[in-house]
Amino acid sequence: MVSVLDEDSGKIVSTIDTKKRVSGGVEVGDGILIVGTIKGEVLAYDLKGKLLWTQSLGGEVIAPAAVSNKVVVVRTSDGRIFGLGADDGKRRWVFQRAAPALLLRSESGVLAIGRDVVAGYPNGKLIALDIDDGKLTWEVSVSLPRGATELERIADVAGLPVVDGNNICAGAFQGKVACFEIQTRNMVWGRDLSSTRDLARDAKNIYVVDDSSAVHALDKGSGASVWKQDKLLWRRLSSPVVVEGKVVVGDGLGFVHVLSPDTGEIIGRLATDGSAITSLVAVKSGVLVQTANGSVISVRL
Repeated sequence: MVSVLDEDSGKIVSTIDTKKRVSGGVEVGDGILIVGTIKGEVLAYDLKGKLLWTQSLGGEVIAPAAVSNKVVVVRTSDGRIFGLGADDGKRRWVFQRAAPALLLRSESGVLAIGRDVVAGYPNGKLIALDIDDGKLTWEVSVSLPRGATELERIADVAGLPVVDGNNICAGAFQGKVACFEIQTRNMVWGRDLSSTRDLARDAKNIYVVDDSSAVHALDKGSGASVWKQDKLLWRRLSSPVVVEGKVVVGDGLGFVHVLSPDTGEIIGRLATDGSAITSLVAVKSGVLVQTANGSVISVRL
């Protein structure tokens, strides 16, 4: 079941009975609503809830799709990336490559920006594909695998990168956070910092939640540390978002924390329903919070 809520009031505007077990995040783009199922199906609806098309991909869909230039881009749990026609769901292309023996199970999808599809991959790779044909257009190494065992050598780029003007920044598990100039693919800077979360940015900083749930602010130009907030260690923090000039994170105990972008000081905290915060979405009214128990909460800062 998919519910459509009014952003201002939270009232349920409509519901869509998919009749299938939904496993992937919901995405809306080009006037259509996309959901993925545990059996590897992609379902597309119009905004009134009418089923437009279905497409079977043969792999579990656990990440939100991305939509751009009339192409729906979907990633499956085995690492394949598909380009589907937004109008009819027909498969236009598929990108795949050999995976290492061990990799992280990640719910991170892809970024679709104009004619580019950007995705993180195992072995510390960040790639870009042409959205029309799925061909690889560029590839950079965020971090190189290190260690003697397969476990130690996991260096997946698991969180979504962020695009900042002419640069793109990404983080790798057991590796680095690094920024690259998009046109030349040259590394602008890199910092030894392990993360599996999406990155966030504002006019000055890149914000990172590391594997111990410390929150870092890194200078966009140099990568230098601006501050580190370690009072939330091991609380299983969500990816950070920037809302109304503040840095917001959720934790595994159901709390939403608001941090100062200048100092990292915790300047606000809100308890929800006691279950883990699964996602934060910045909206015009503040931030929408979704919990593991199924609550959706609108928070105005």
